[in-house]
Amino acid sequence: MPSTTELLEIAATVARRAGALALQRRRDGVEVAASKSTITDIVTRADRESEDLIRSALAAARPRDGFLGEESDAEPGTSGLTWVVDPIDGTVNYFYDIPAWAVSVAVVEGEPDPATWRTLAGAVVNPSTGEVFTAAAGAGARLNGTPIQVNTGVDLPLALVGTGFGYDPEKRRKQAAFVTELIPRVRDIRRIGAASLDLCSVACGRLDAYYERGLNPWDHAAGALIAQEAGARLGGLGGSPAGADLLIAAAPDLFEQLDPLVQGYYSHWE
Repeated sequence: MPSTTELLEIAATVARRAGALALQRRRDGVEVAASKSTITDIVTRADRESEDLIRSALAAARPRDGFLGEESDAEPGTSGLTWVVDPIDGTVNYFYDIPAWAVSVAVVEGEPDPATWRTLAGAVVNPSTGEVFTAAAGAGARLNGTPIQVNTGVDLPLALVGTGFGYDPEKRRKQAAFVTELIPRVRDIRRIGAASLDLCSVACGRLDAYYERGLNPWDHAAGALIAQEAGARLGGLGGSPAGADLLIAAAPDLFEQLDPLVQGYYSHWE
């Protein structure tokens, strides 16, 4: 088993390379290749090129590891490790040239399932700003090499809370309905459009908390580790691990205040 330091170096190096490619493609002009769940859920050619680069680089560095990416088929490995990759998180931001998109690369031990995996290392790179968020299990979180930590001692009425919305119109309506309930109880709400960056924003104190329903494994694999290593508590629906049903991230004291409100709404989601 390689050290988490070695795995993190691979994750960060590959994420930087993919980010540089995606940034150049953004400057060249974005071409939409397809849509997925709805007509607004787009895939660009750069998404696919970025994932191809990451997949090839990881296969060369770690040929026995598995791979789970957003834009291609999952591939099991034989080492017990799987790389969980979002080649461009925040594709709509990328399409509109909003500088809030990222390349997310994480490596997990066990089955590639957020309910059971153990994330060993992760990197989230925002090529537009040059920011590189990294973490290895038990070693803390960093932004461009400098240690970061979550905001603590924030009461819910003073909390800046991030969230996101799915692409299905009915799900969006339900998610927006909860925002109308929550916003009078907090400082304000932000919708940045890239889950990995939302989690990194909690990690470095740009957000006090973040919650979202409907995330895929690649959306949060790296960001969740970075937030945890920066001191955040993460949880899911009904006390389960954070995952598709729900992800909540905040400093432990704020988590205790926010969690009952979010649970109270999403526990009745159908």
